[in-house]
Amino acid sequence: MKHHLVEQCVETLCHKGCRAVWADIDALEAGVALPETRGLSSAEVREVVSELKAIMSVYRGTCAAG
Repeated sequence: MKHHLVEQCVETLCHKGCRAVWADIDALEAGVALPETRGLSSAEVREVVSELKAIMSVYRGTCAAG
């Protein structure tokens, strides 16, 4: 697994903003490929989702999902 690519993808997605990240998590969980995840393996995409969820757990209540 290319952890630096996962970290780079997470950082790029987070720059889109709170609500966009929740939408991206939903899309990735539904199997939708995002431009930011292009070139990542399915395991790497799962890691991106996991890391995004961990980051976004801090924002529960201040930035609603969906």
